[in-house]
Order: sequence, then C-alpha cells, then structure tokens
Amino acid sequence: MAGLLFGTAGIPHSAGLRTAVCGIERSAELGLGCMELEFVRGVRMSEATAYQVAETAAKAGVRLSAHAPYFMNFNAHEPAKIKASQQRLLATARIAALCGAESIVFHAAFYLDDPPRETYQTVKKHLKETLDQLKCENNRVLIRPEIMGKVAQFGTIDEILELSSELEGLAPCLDFAHWHARTGKSNSYPEFSAILKRVKERLGQTALANMHIHIAGIAYGKKGELNHLNLKESDLEYVELLRTFKDHGIKGLVICESPNLEEDALLLQETYRSLLRTK
Repeated sequence: MAGLLFGTAGIPHSAGLRTAVCGIERSAELGLGCMELEFVRGVRMSEATAYQVAETAAKAGVRLSAHAPYFMNFNAHEPAKIKASQQRLLATARIAALCGAESIVFHAAFYLDDPPRETYQTVKKHLKETLDQLKCENNRVLIRPEIMGKVAQFGTIDEILELSSELEGLAPCLDFAHWHARTGKSNSYPEFSAILKRVKERLGQTALANMHIHIAGIAYGKKGELNHLNLKESDLEYVELLRTFKDHGIKGLVICESPNLEEDALLLQETYRSLLRTK
C-alpha cells in the first residue's frame, strides 16, 4: 500500500448526482484518492450497481472503503438483535467486496450497563461467528471496528486493538476525533504519537502500513461526542495529527467526516503534502 490517501465519508457535496459512481468520479476530479461508501441507513445497492462502482473506482484510481449500518449491537441482550447485527455486517461485507472496497467500518456495540470485560467477551464471540462465515465465503474484505466517541459505547482504543490482535480478519478504524471527544484529551503531538505507538506494539508495523483513519472536527461534552464540526470550527489539532502521520510513516486511507466533506478532505490532503515538503 503506497502512501496516505485522503477522501470523504460518502459522496462529495459537489458531485452532480447523489450516486456512488458520481461520487467516485467527483473525488477523482478533486484530486482525492479514496472514498468511503456509506451504508449507514442500510445496504440497498444492487449487485449490478456494485460492479459498476468497482469498475468506476478502478478506472478513476480511487480506492474504496465502506461504512456498515449504524443499527448494530454485538452486545445486545436479545438474540434476534445479535442475529440482525451479524446479518447487517455480512450484507455490508458482501456488497463491499463486489464494489472492490478494501475494508468496512462499523460501530460494534453498547455496554448496556454490562461490565466492559463482559461486553468484550460477548462482542468477540459474536464477531468471530461473523468472521468465520465470511471466511467460508472467501470474502477477504477487512472488518474494522471503530474507536467510538461516547462513553456508553464499546470501542476504546485498548478494546479495539485487543480485538484486532485476537480475531483474524479484524483491524482497527482509528477515529482521532472520537477519542478526543471521549477522553477530553488526546489532542497533541505526544498523545497522537502515543496512540500510533500502541498500534505498532499490539499489531506490528504492518498495521501502520495499512491504516483506516477517520478525522473530523468534533463537539463534545461530559459523555463524549455530541456532533461533528468542520475542522476550523473545532479544537482538534489536526496539523499536529498529520505531523505524527508523517513522522510514523503511516500509510492507508484517511476519511474526512466533517460536515463540509471535500473541503476539509482537501485541507487535510494539502496540509499533509505541505508537511512532506518541509524537512
């Protein structure tokens, strides 16, 4: 995987039509290198469209990832909700593979007042069942649980790194804005660098060479994330974050989730490139 590519969470606002194909084409016109397909309200893409998406992305040189539906909880207390979560993740992985996406991001669980360690074991059990099914289908899309921004959500850095080290086919989605919102800290070069060092210690250098990262400005309170903001309207020290990416030799995809999408994606890309040009 060469370099660090920047793109949007979903179709750029300036795309002519609100379709994945037009979004990919517009991303290429803007000079962005990747795009995340958003299935957050459900997987409603046909196989024929997925093949068209794959062909367009390959031709445009835009790398793809996907985001699974929000309506998941691998720690649900009702078996039917666990089954539904597994089916939604499987459906996303299947359509993402047809689209040529490399990985899918998802929100794994809520604690529901269960002890964190108990939640971890429950999530691990049901995720392994899902991963085993994908393996049987020879589906090689990488599954990425996301670092979450609310204290009620399963998804601390340690939880996600431990899961990724224990389950084959799993890798982290690092969301630095979420972690900043959740902790009220983690917003400086030393803190960003410490996170990347933890990734390397748990998962090895290969993990740093194949990262999937979310960035946005963020508003937060005592319980964590409230909503996303544009970068310049937030307190996220994004320049220092990009500096750590440069210094640690990070490679992979950086997906911008700011409300203005491509505006901040381009800001991140140009800022990163300017850092590369300076010694």
